[in-house]
Amino acid sequence: MSPPSLLSLAIDATLLNLHNISDLSFLPEHVLSDLFLRTLKAGKLTERILKIFIATEKEEVISMIQALNIQLVMTPVLPTSKLMSQVSIDKNEVDIVIAAFHSDLTSFLEEWRPIFSGFHLIVVQDPDLKEELKIPKGFDIDVYTKLDIDKLISSSNASMFSGYACRYFGYLVSKRKYIISIDDDCSPAKDNNGDVADIVIQHITNLKTPATPIFFNTLYDPYRKGSDFVRGYPFSLRSGVPCVLSCGLWLNLADYDAPTQSLKPELRNSRYVDAVLTVPKYSMMPMSGINIAFDRETVGPAIFPALKLAKEGKVRWETMEDIWCGLVVKVVCDHLQLGVKTGIPYVWRNERGSAIDSLKKEWEGVKLMEEVVPFFQTLKLSQDAVTAEACVTEMVVAIKKEKGRSHPELANAADNMVEWVKIWKEVQSRVLV
Repeated sequence: MSPPSLLSLAIDATLLNLHNISDLSFLPEHVLSDLFLRTLKAGKLTERILKIFIATEKEEVISMIQALNIQLVMTPVLPTSKLMSQVSIDKNEVDIVIAAFHSDLTSFLEEWRPIFSGFHLIVVQDPDLKEELKIPKGFDIDVYTKLDIDKLISSSNASMFSGYACRYFGYLVSKRKYIISIDDDCSPAKDNNGDVADIVIQHITNLKTPATPIFFNTLYDPYRKGSDFVRGYPFSLRSGVPCVLSCGLWLNLADYDAPTQSLKPELRNSRYVDAVLTVPKYSMMPMSGINIAFDRETVGPAIFPALKLAKEGKVRWETMEDIWCGLVVKVVCDHLQLGVKTGIPYVWRNERGSAIDSLKKEWEGVKLMEEVVPFFQTLKLSQDAVTAEACVTEMVVAIKKEKGRSHPELANAADNMVEWVKIWKEVQSRVLV
């Protein structure tokens, strides 16, 4: 009887230590096939080990698994390439909401035509803009003006949709699952290869692939093509959680605050970083309402204009409603086991407003954040809060109790949150009929 080969001994040793192994993809296919058959013969093919074999994507092993009709009770961990192939975009699921601050949208829409063509657009005109909008032909588009806002919303609440906040009216009247939000001072960005970044495809891909807020993957989003989970990432967590909010970034005029932009007036963002990551659970973040996408059906009631400062103006440095909104929706996502992603897609942000002129108006918000962030970091919701509406309702009570007396503007924000939930329910009951 001939002695066993070194390969046979190596496979035997691997079989004895399978419980300590998390990755087999480095093995040649013929070795992997032999190991799989010996694992079957030894009765050691557990659910965890089967997942490891499937994750190698080796054709011969996959064929054996299929031929033997071996199936997992739970959904198997799918490699990135297979997850990406499952992402499809149904144009009937997407609304693109555009906040209009200029009367002539011709050049803006023509720039975006190759990307927006075929999608339904909702344009909400800033109520303070008096001129009639100029819109080129060839778009599936609904335009909403101050008259429409006044018809749908009571006069006491219509003021919450002024300035940048007009975009939220578009969220109210949408009937579709996903919303992509952008302002009319944004142009398509180009990636490092010089290709135009398709914000629709990239945002919807972010939303339709899972997020990983519980355990951070150091190679960014493992569900993107060309990436995967790193060594040591628990297989029990690799299915992730549903992603409901995608926060894109800006090239050119980045989202700096007025003090930073005033001190560094020439500072611009010229780096296109081709990456997406999940914001970790319990990490707060400042959200911009420009270039975001979200699952309207799941977190729409938590995305609203609530915080208004006494000296607040109409340009981005002077508004805080989206920053506050980002804190609220992140707490909701953490509580409901939902995910938030940030990174691509980028847009090119054009100049608007003066950071110097806005400095005094924004300063109150800058100071307020030092108190607001710790509050949201420690805010815990009850197990009874199982929807976004319920989460927002519980937050209102906590805000009024802990911050309302010392900060009237936060008490007012809490009142606006109550009104938003009420308006959301009323409007949705009408538009979805």
